[in-house]
Amino acid sequence: MAIDVLQEKIRKCKNPVMVGLDPYLPILPQHIVNDAFAANGQTIEGATAAYERFCTELIDALKNVVPAVKLQSACFEALGAQGIALMQKLSKYATELGYYVLIDSMRSDIGPVAEIHAQAMFDSVPIGQERYPLYQCDALTVNGYLGTDGIQPFLPYCKNAGKNIFVVLKTSNKSSREVQDLLSGDRVVYTAMADLLMRWSNGLYGKNGYSEIGAVVGATYPQTLKMLREKYDRMFFLVPGYGTQGGTAKKVQFAFDRFGHGAIIAASRSIICAWQKAGSDGTDYLTHAVAAAEQMKKDISKYVVIL
Repeated sequence: MAIDVLQEKIRKCKNPVMVGLDPYLPILPQHIVNDAFAANGQTIEGATAAYERFCTELIDALKNVVPAVKLQSACFEALGAQGIALMQKLSKYATELGYYVLIDSMRSDIGPVAEIHAQAMFDSVPIGQERYPLYQCDALTVNGYLGTDGIQPFLPYCKNAGKNIFVVLKTSNKSSREVQDLLSGDRVVYTAMADLLMRWSNGLYGKNGYSEIGAVVGATYPQTLKMLREKYDRMFFLVPGYGTQGGTAKKVQFAFDRFGHGAIIAASRSIICAWQKAGSDGTDYLTHAVAAAEQMKKDISKYVVIL
């Protein structure tokens, strides 16, 4: 069960931090961009080479610091076929180094299309008499707001293939309230979605008691985190929005149960762009990324003890 694997990795390194790899050219250190363009020109190939070096070096540098990485699919898809191929390559590389790997796509579609997506991400694509595996990842973010038929195709992989999904519940952006906080009968929309997650979770609980269907709940809403943790004690939380978006260790403490379990906190720019905050020229960006990840761990440990 992937949630069990994730929780054990967190316990092993006493660190509930997931680093988001969200590359795009303006945030990359200039020396990486310059080298890639010198070798490949100012082309898609050049941008892809810059992304690959940046992400691979971060994966290498952080392998003994954090248990999990998140690949933001939109950043890679923005480079077309070459970017998608790189995301496949990086998912395989991070898996081989022992990371729990999440592909952050937040997609949603009707049943047949969702089945195609689930198969491509979690299994292999059948072509003629052959099958072709494309990705090596443990989990996906998905959007459940189409309802059950958009989620159902993922569930066999959660039950039988050691995979899990995180369904969008309450996101970290300010305008999330425009939809997710609307009243739905006697509930708000995000709690109606949480109730659906629990219904979908039948038969999908791991040995640690948490469902293979987790929830995306933003770090910027501590009272929501607290309420959801108290009400849905078997739901594992992926908590984005730490750092640059305003999430803090004090806020995310409410995502965890009394044993320090049940959540992973995602941070992207506050770690991978830490060199910018330090006023560096970027040549030492790995040193700053490692220091930021270790500081994030230290800050969370002031409020959360992982047993």
